[in-house]
Amino acid sequence: MSDKLKQNNGPLIEDFMGLSPQISDTAFIAGSAVVSGAVRIGDDCSIWHNVTLRGDANYITVGAGTNIQDNSVVHIDSSRYPTIIGKHVTIGHSAIIHACTLGDESFVGMGAIVMDGAIIEPQAMVAAGAMVTPGKRVPSGELWAGSPAKKMRDLSADEVAALSTSALRYIELGRAYRLGEAGGPYQYFTPRPLPDTD
Repeated sequence: MSDKLKQNNGPLIEDFMGLSPQISDTAFIAGSAVVSGAVRIGDDCSIWHNVTLRGDANYITVGAGTNIQDNSVVHIDSSRYPTIIGKHVTIGHSAIIHACTLGDESFVGMGAIVMDGAIIEPQAMVAAGAMVTPGKRVPSGELWAGSPAKKMRDLSADEVAALSTSALRYIELGRAYRLGEAGGPYQYFTPRPLPDTD
């Protein structure tokens, strides 16, 4: 691989009108991520490739152990709502999280949109591709899907347990990206190499 392809100048962490991001030393922020303005990122969080967190006219807080996966966008409402994300939350690839509240150990699936004033309670799940409309509340222990999102069913005990496991896996992945093998041992994932060619 060329030196140019290997080069990584780190994420874009920028102030906005005197508002500076506050990022834990134990968080992993991917090199292509953008964190701007009044954003607080807690311990052991992982902010993945091409994620944007923009706290310009209001603030964003991200609780410990939360993962925000590739291509997701987190923003605020300038007049009313900040974005408050709890602890051990999993946010799937390409989600849009806008001026809402996500409770501890909640889950937002790939490509889902959570809009202004919505509340996803602790241990609730929003399905991939769902649209949670402004002001809606998704209760704990429920799976919501569709556009607009509606209750599909209650979560099973195994699904609730998997919410915690997902967060723990991403805590380890973030540590592996920061520290490599020195950050181990790793319990929740095992790297798998490319198969041999013929």
